[in-house]
Amino acid sequence: QVQVVESGGGLVQPGGSLRLSCTASGSIFSIYAMGWYRQAPGKQRELVAAITSGGNTNYADSVKGRFTISRDNAKNTVYLQMNSLKPEDTAVYYCNADRVVTPDVLGDYWGQGTQVTVSS
Repeated sequence: QVQVVESGGGLVQPGGSLRLSCTASGSIFSIYAMGWYRQAPGKQRELVAAITSGGNTNYADSVKGRFTISRDNAKNTVYLQMNSLKPEDTAVYYCNADRVVTPDVLGDYWGQGTQVTVSS
């Protein structure tokens, strides 16, 4: 059984910073990519940033230059450093572990989500 757990959300003023963390645990051999998605009220879930096990990254245009994704493969952990936050970044942020290889299955897993609110 694979579990994905996020942490680090909260309330921050515009222009502030937050760091999100996400760890996948269980009998994991490898994870191809880990990423962050977000969903604001009334909107579809969207990709924020993703990183492969080889370090290749992909960012949404709206966060380029402000957010940085990084990963510790040995710990199956991914981080999202969010700087210069804007009110439009307010959303529930979800962690995704893509193509997780375990002794039994190959699958994708999601965390429960962590709320990020940017407001004065």
